[in-house]
Amino acid sequence: MPGRSSSNSGATRYISFSGVESALSSLKNFQACISSGMDTVSSVALDLVETQTEVSSEYSMDRAMVEFAKMDRELSHYVQAVQAAINHVKEERPEKVPDLKLLVEKRFLALQDKNSDADFRDNEKFVQYKQQLRELKKQYGMPADRENDWTEGIDEDMIVTQSLTNFICPITQLEMKKPVKNKVCGHAYEEDAIVRMIESKHKRKKKACCPKIGCSHTDMRLSDLIPDEALRRAIESHNKKKKRHSE
Repeated sequence: MPGRSSSNSGATRYISFSGVESALSSLKNFQACISSGMDTVSSVALDLVETQTEVSSEYSMDRAMVEFAKMDRELSHYVQAVQAAINHVKEERPEKVPDLKLLVEKRFLALQDKNSDADFRDNEKFVQYKQQLRELKKQYGMPADRENDWTEGIDEDMIVTQSLTNFICPITQLEMKKPVKNKVCGHAYEEDAIVRMIESKHKRKKKACCPKIGCSHTDMRLSDLIPDEALRRAIESHNKKKKRHSE
C-alpha cells in the first residue's frame, strides 16, 4: 500500500503519500521522453518529404505519431487519476486507509471512456507535426492527402494560429531562430535568451522557473535544454513560404 498510517485506536490520523508522489514525478518526466520521441518522428517524416521517399514510409511515421499521442494521452489520464485519488483521500481523511489502487483505476477508466480522435487537436506536438507536413508538401508541390488527414474537421485558422504561436519565444516575444526545448516540461525558447535567464538566476542563488505562462517547472537547469530541430525546421519552412508569397 502506497500510503502509511499511524493510529492509536484504529482511526487513521496520518497517511504519507511521499512514495506515490515521487513515482508521480517520475511519470511526468516520462512524458518529456514521449515528447522527444514525437520530435524525432516529426523530423524523420519531414526528411522523407524533402527526399520524396515513398509514401508508405511517411505513412509509417503517421502511425508512429498517433501511437505516441495515444501514449501521451493515456499517461496524462493516469497522472490525473493518481493525483485525484490522493487529493480525495487528503480532503476526506477516512478512518481507514482506502484502496488507492481501486480509486485510481476507477478514475483512470472514467477518463479513458471519454477518449476520441478529436483529443489529438489538443496535443501541441501532433498539431505542429501535421501542419509542418502540410506546409512542406505544398512547398514541394506534393498532394496533401486530405482523405486521411485527421485535421479535416478542425478549424484551419486554429491550427495555423497555434503553430505560429509556437514559433514565438516566451522570453523575447520574437520568432525563434535557434530554438531549444526543455526536456522536463517540453517548452521551447530562443537559446541565447533562456541561457542568459538561467545563468542570471543561478548567479543570484535563485531557481530559474520556466518562463512559459502556466508551467509548473520551477527549477530549470542548463542541462535540461536540447536543440529543437523539428521546431527550427518548421520555422524555416514557414518563412520560406511567406517569402515566396511576398515575391
